[in-house]
Amino acid sequence: MAGAEPVGDDPFGCARLREATLRAWRDSPTRLIEDTNVERDLRVGAYRDRLFVELAQNAADAATAAGAPGRVKVSLVDRELRFANTGAPLDARGVASLASLRASGKTGESVGRFGVGFAAVRTVSDEPRVVSRTGGVAFSAERTRAAAGIEGDVPVLRLPWPVDGDVPDGFDTEVRLPLRDDVDGDALLDELARDVGDLLLALPWLAEFEVGGRVWTRSSDQDVVEIRGPVGETRWLTHRGDVVWAVPIGRDGVPEPLTEDVLRAPTPTDDALSLPARLIASVPVEPSRRRVLPGAELTAALEKAAAEYVGLVRAVAAEHRFALVPVPGFPKSTVDAALRDGVLAALGNETWVSTQDKSEVSGRQAKILDVEVPGLPELLAELVPGLVKGDVPAQALKAVSGQVIGVEEVLETLTGVSRDPGWWREVYAALAIGVDSHAVNASKLDGLPVPLSDGRTLPGARGSLLVEGSAELLELLSDVDIPGLRLVHPAAAHPLLERLGAKHADARELLNADQLRDAVERSVEDVRSGLDGTTLAGAVLRLVADCGDDAPRWVGALALPATDTWRRADELVLPSSPLIDVFDEEVFEEDGALDVLDEDFAEDWPADTLKAAGVLDSFALVVDDEPHEPEHDLPDEETWWDSLPEPPSTLVAIRDLDLVADDSWPAALRLLAARPETWHALRAPRGHAAWWIAQYAVLGGFAPNEWRLPDADLAGLYDEVPDLGLGEQLLAAAGVRADLDLSTVEEAEDLLDRLADPDRVVPAGLVTRAYDAVVESGLGPRAPQGVRAADGSVVDDAVVLDVPWVAGALEPDRYVVAPEDPERLADLLDLPLASTAPAEVTSEGEYAPWAELPALKLVADLLGAGLPDGGVLVHDPLTVSIQGAEHDVQWWSDDRLHAADTSEGLARAFAWAAGRWPDRHLITALLDDPSPRTLLS
Repeated sequence: MAGAEPVGDDPFGCARLREATLRAWRDSPTRLIEDTNVERDLRVGAYRDRLFVELAQNAADAATAAGAPGRVKVSLVDRELRFANTGAPLDARGVASLASLRASGKTGESVGRFGVGFAAVRTVSDEPRVVSRTGGVAFSAERTRAAAGIEGDVPVLRLPWPVDGDVPDGFDTEVRLPLRDDVDGDALLDELARDVGDLLLALPWLAEFEVGGRVWTRSSDQDVVEIRGPVGETRWLTHRGDVVWAVPIGRDGVPEPLTEDVLRAPTPTDDALSLPARLIASVPVEPSRRRVLPGAELTAALEKAAAEYVGLVRAVAAEHRFALVPVPGFPKSTVDAALRDGVLAALGNETWVSTQDKSEVSGRQAKILDVEVPGLPELLAELVPGLVKGDVPAQALKAVSGQVIGVEEVLETLTGVSRDPGWWREVYAALAIGVDSHAVNASKLDGLPVPLSDGRTLPGARGSLLVEGSAELLELLSDVDIPGLRLVHPAAAHPLLERLGAKHADARELLNADQLRDAVERSVEDVRSGLDGTTLAGAVLRLVADCGDDAPRWVGALALPATDTWRRADELVLPSSPLIDVFDEEVFEEDGALDVLDEDFAEDWPADTLKAAGVLDSFALVVDDEPHEPEHDLPDEETWWDSLPEPPSTLVAIRDLDLVADDSWPAALRLLAARPETWHALRAPRGHAAWWIAQYAVLGGFAPNEWRLPDADLAGLYDEVPDLGLGEQLLAAAGVRADLDLSTVEEAEDLLDRLADPDRVVPAGLVTRAYDAVVESGLGPRAPQGVRAADGSVVDDAVVLDVPWVAGALEPDRYVVAPEDPERLADLLDLPLASTAPAEVTSEGEYAPWAELPALKLVADLLGAGLPDGGVLVHDPLTVSIQGAEHDVQWWSDDRLHAADTSEGLARAFAWAAGRWPDRHLITALLDDPSPRTLLS
């Protein structure tokens, strides 16, 4: 009976344990109360529904300690629940743990052997016993009350008594629990039967579990755990590391993800999880083992568990792995949130996703197409890294940081990929189905690679050419290595390409292809690097022959054979060209600007074809309808550009003018005049050709602008151009002077130097016009060494006459006349103005109002002019001191107006005051003879 004294020895020291506990209660009555409260809390709280969980843990620990898989048998005998197990038997340390509500005897890897969890037996029994091959121990509420001398509730598990008992055959220990009257034993067995499968999964050291005659077994084959029971079997795929992850699977290995569960540590806690798989992990838990214990240790454990989740996913067949990606939703607990975040991060960073190319990538590297195009993923398997195999929910891929890529991103990856043309046609066929079904937007296929007839593959159908024409043309083009020329390979041709911008091309359209232009423009470099240019030259010239005069200008870059090397076509002249006799011999030397086309090659092609390709027969034009910068390789182009009042709206210029030999310019000009195109360019207003020739061509040993036309009124400054057999119109177009127009600083400086040349005899009027021309040009020439004075002489020092009265005091060789803008001329010549020269009136004059001078009143009346205000100081004589010398003058002006008492002096002063300076000579004559005859004659 439960209350009987045990028979035999006390192998586990139960008497000592009881005496120690009773002594503690006697010494501290509150200790008894505390133990009573602790056991009550465990019984009605922490362990109220954990009886079989805790007993199963003890059985697993016993099996672990014995090193052999354990068996458990649970039965109900006469209202006594019996829990037998194999494994390490009861020992003294275990008994001490059983009798302690606050201590545990767990060691090593045990998960609860005879620890506080044994208190779970109190939820169903007041008289629990444990019998083992090594002895037994009993607990009793009745005997505890008797020993403690108290009534009521007592801590039953604090006082152990030795007890004898036979263990069932084949088992090592049995827990026997006489059930209280309020406990339904059959219901307990049914409850255990429902949980046995979970217990066997969580406790791998248990191999068999019998409940009331019903048997469950646990077996494993590598990572698959199979649990067989009375009504069937369950299979779990597991991954064991520092933690255990498990997911139910069918017989076919297909996972059956969980939708809800709890964290197991290793037995169930109250922390709910929403992960697709079960987690069994050693994490810190509260003493009740119902809740995890927050802190750094828990964080580290959860991080480790999340990292190992990938191992479980990898164990699943590749096509089913995404079933283990946690679905979006609100976490069910704090632990659930941490695990979900960690698991998704691990799946994003670790390799586990199976791809079309039979490799594996991380979630972050995985990709799926955002459209369904049958057959396309298989075709792209080896070309799009990370393209996932099978149907994958976009939501699941995004959860692990994968990429949902559009067709345009796929095309970027495919650019430059080399595949058999037939393969590309399969791709086009698949995409065409997608376009027709509106799954693929045709506008997103701009980068679609296209295999070319020369074996290359280039991205983008737009601008590619579906070649039309004879087999001879196709053969010609296939022999030409033209990188970038998009001639679609016939085996890849598909109607989709035309929808995407490919064009059917004839010879003319091929010649205008940008790729052919690129090949032509680098053809010289290619030939000089060792490539054969013959094929390209022949192909392009054939196309040029078909296009005639419509050939583009860039064809001039085509490499053609010259005398000793290969040159650009526009750097070659025909063997029969008159340019050979016009250009300087150095032009045709090695490394010269031009060369002569190989004669044998020239004989193979019509001259018109060669000229259309840019080979020179005469001077070539440079045409730009919208010039923006001086970037046309014309000689001195920037200087010409800067000389213009505003940039040119169009440009028509002549090439290679700087290559003409000095003694060949008459012939060169005749060549220019012979062709309407070059004659038009030469006569273009402010054009480069006329500007350059005027300054740099050589006629009779000088530049054209250093000569004058025979009829030009420039004698003295410029010599007449010699007879060179050129008409006056051509000479004028070449810049031979008909006037004093100046367009460059150099021309202005040359004109000032000519004016300062004492060997020249220049008429006074021409001198004045010349200085005015320099001023009006707006140019800024350097100051000359000398100047041409009013008397025609050349002097080193003078003043620029800016006021008329100074001329009466100075000799004509002391001043320069500039009627238009004397201040500007003084600045250009670096001379002072006459008005700034120190001067002083030294004679005494008598002031006379104009109205008191009868002769002037009569003159004003004859002229029909009113008298000016004020008057004049009349001197007899008028003397002025200027530059240290005294001079008699007719009139003067300083702060006041002065006049000598003569007709000339009074006339000049009156004309200045009345604003009638041009009439000064007439006024002088009228003062001497104030008659109508004088006025009218």
